Amino acid sequence: MGFFKKISNALKKTRENIARKIDAILSHGELDDDFYDELTDILISCDVGVRTSMDIVDSLRINARKNKIRNSEDVKIQLKKIIQEEFDSLGEFKFEYPAIITIIGVNGVGKTTTIGKMANYFKSLKKEVTLVAGDTFRAAASNQLSEWAERTKTRIIKHAEGADAAAVVFDGISSAKAKNTDVLLVDTAGRLHTKTNLMEELKKIDKVINREYTLAHKYNFIVLDATTGQNALNQINAFNEFVHIDGIILTKLDGTAKGGVVIAIEKEYHLPVVFIGVGEKQDDLELFNSRDFVENLF
Repeated sequence: MGFFKKISNALKKTRENIARKIDAILSHGELDDDFYDELTDILISCDVGVRTSMDIVDSLRINARKNKIRNSEDVKIQLKKIIQEEFDSLGEFKFEYPAIITIIGVNGVGKTTTIGKMANYFKSLKKEVTLVAGDTFRAAASNQLSEWAERTKTRIIKHAEGADAAAVVFDGISSAKAKNTDVLLVDTAGRLHTKTNLMEELKKIDKVINREYTLAHKYNFIVLDATTGQNALNQINAFNEFVHIDGIILTKLDGTAKGGVVIAIEKEYHLPVVFIGVGEKQDDLELFNSRDFVENLF
């Protein structure tokens, strides 16, 4: 199944939510102030965010007046154009190699599973991949990552439970250098910003990477659960205080009617959504394509 079909399926709930409501408010009136107020509420309800929703609707108001827009389909076309322009301003994300990708996020968002799917993705590109079991805090994390390593036929570097996570990363970097690895994927323990010791550990890992792997292209990706909506934005704020975030991996997009959070992330943080999870299978992690995403929103 191609990306367009997968994203279409993943956004089905969001698309039905937005499109149905837009059709409803246009079926009994014109593009007046009440319409724009209701449209703003619709976008907010899909987790586009208050400020972002207001900006989009303001742009639509200007375009509608200029182009004499009156019907539902034209409104959707203009909305797509406005949103696409926002994504285009960010540019296309491209990986450079060798790459070391550190995966961070709170508990329960699916970091370890996401790393396994990422390993599968990079292997499909014929890249040499090594996994680093940097989550030494959770008992099952190393075993779970080992299962993914076996499934994707990928090397893994791990220590005993309770080991120093930064030391595991150090060994992973040493291995990557020796083996000419293209992609080093680093798992980390799930944490909240209130867990100061774990946040400091994350800073320590980041310091080791910057010191020991100067030739690599470094990426810190935060994994966010799309079903949490605006709470995902709070997580970006919390983690950004400790390490620089380079991109977003959004999981469970197929399980929510609030896929508009992707727009809020791009608009409010100017961060690229790099991967999206569109299902449970090993290959259900896809590089984000903004045009296919926008096309399937309404």
